[in-house]
Amino acid sequence: MMEEPREVRACERKAGNSMKIAIVYQSMTGNTQAVAEAMGKALDGQEVVWLGGPKPVEADLYLVGSWTDKGMCHQGITEYLQSLKGKKLAYFGTAGFGGSQVYYDTLSQRVKEAVDPSNQLLGAFYCQGKMPQAVRQRYENLLKERPGDAQLQASLENFDRALSHPDGEDLRKAGEWAKRMVSLAQ
Repeated sequence: MMEEPREVRACERKAGNSMKIAIVYQSMTGNTQAVAEAMGKALDGQEVVWLGGPKPVEADLYLVGSWTDKGMCHQGITEYLQSLKGKKLAYFGTAGFGGSQVYYDTLSQRVKEAVDPSNQLLGAFYCQGKMPQAVRQRYENLLKERPGDAQLQASLENFDRALSHPDGEDLRKAGEWAKRMVSLAQ
């Protein structure tokens, strides 16, 4: 059974007449929250008017993110993306299965299909995130039923690699990506 999404912390900052940015995200284990907070920190000096869970907020740029749930973003984020009309936005996400740009591109395409065509989608960013221990236990149990299953063994190895993510390099890249999205939106 999956954990309930963790409570998100909101912060509001004001700074001059700069572009208003909303960082809207849903996080289950803290991975996506860490990425969102790294983006907020990287955008210090910008007017981040919201950093937290989905809520109606007016902004010039929306950075919207989620953990990956069965190959798609969280349902609440899907609904939020569908509610946005005529906006500039960019999507970010975390996924337990990592290391494959092809996989991230597939996820990005699925999210893109949920975005209303009146919006300008500026880009997408994904990084790997650690998974709950229950996922590893499920893989181990399946491997007992199917000894030697190469795909299950690869899934266990991926789980172990994911334990350190998002790491410092992932968070640095997320911050740089957020700055690039702001530049594209101006």
